[in-house]
Amino acid sequence: MLTTRLTHSFGIDHPVVLAPMDLVSGARLATAVTAAGGLGMIGGGYGDGEWLKREFAAAAGTRVGCGFITWSLARHPELLDIALENRPTAVMLSFGDPTPFADRVRAAAVPLLCQVHTLDQARQALDAGADVVVAQGGEAGGHGVGTRSTFTLVPDIADLIADRAPETLLLGAGGVADGRGLAAALALGADGVLVGTRFWATEEAVVSARAHARAVAASGDDTLRTSVYDIVRQYDWPAEYNGRLLRNEFTNRWHGREAELVARLDEAAAEFRVAVSEQDFDVANMIVGEGVGLVQEILPAGEVVRRLVQDAATRLGRWAPRTAATIG
Repeated sequence: MLTTRLTHSFGIDHPVVLAPMDLVSGARLATAVTAAGGLGMIGGGYGDGEWLKREFAAAAGTRVGCGFITWSLARHPELLDIALENRPTAVMLSFGDPTPFADRVRAAAVPLLCQVHTLDQARQALDAGADVVVAQGGEAGGHGVGTRSTFTLVPDIADLIADRAPETLLLGAGGVADGRGLAAALALGADGVLVGTRFWATEEAVVSARAHARAVAASGDDTLRTSVYDIVRQYDWPAEYNGRLLRNEFTNRWHGREAELVARLDEAAAEFRVAVSEQDFDVANMIVGEGVGLVQEILPAGEVVRRLVQDAATRLGRWAPRTAATIG
């Protein structure tokens, strides 16, 4: 067992939280993580009200949370109503100012998680009254600022929290794919971890077998941060954000040639849509982080939780045998 402030606060067995990955983190994956003793989160993503209702209905009876892309939620605020009506265990806001939504979340007595990528964003989250700050380094898959690493960002924000709001919890995110990452995050001052890529590569994730096979063969060197898929999908991300994903022929062709991609957008978007329908990942995107290199097989999500915690406890116990493997 690894007990931390996070496990005590949320009544969970293990300090492991599922990243609410857009569409990938559906009810099946979220409930599997919760059933294994972690905290499952449904990915609200860019906003599909009917999908969100279906996933909450499928998760009924299991304690799960929900996460949103904040700037997109601002365009579809009714999605937060859907989530709160389903009494989520937590709401996570990422990629934007959480302040406009914080009062509604608190009024519903739901813990607020805010994902941040810089110290300034962490200060903003604390000002908004976040119960949990998620410090995401640039190693992570998907979107982020990408200028800080998890290894330095987590202790920086741990010190900020200790000074300004010591009751606030902290999760480390970005590159955490095995017990070494969990142990490191706890040693750096986090109360737990938010895990994306390792749960992306599980049986319950909404990911095709073809994509999984490609990921198992990849290394962290095969990822890059780019905006080409935001351009081709016509997602209006704020300029400071880009996304980490797996390199392929499409990124090799267009990364660094974004202006030309915009000029040929109709053609490229049509190619992308066909590739998605045909699961052609030489063109379609695979959103994974550097931790993909630590993924050797596709496992049930519960087994991932068990291995993460067991390995981390063993390592922490080995390094500090007199204190056992209890962090708190």
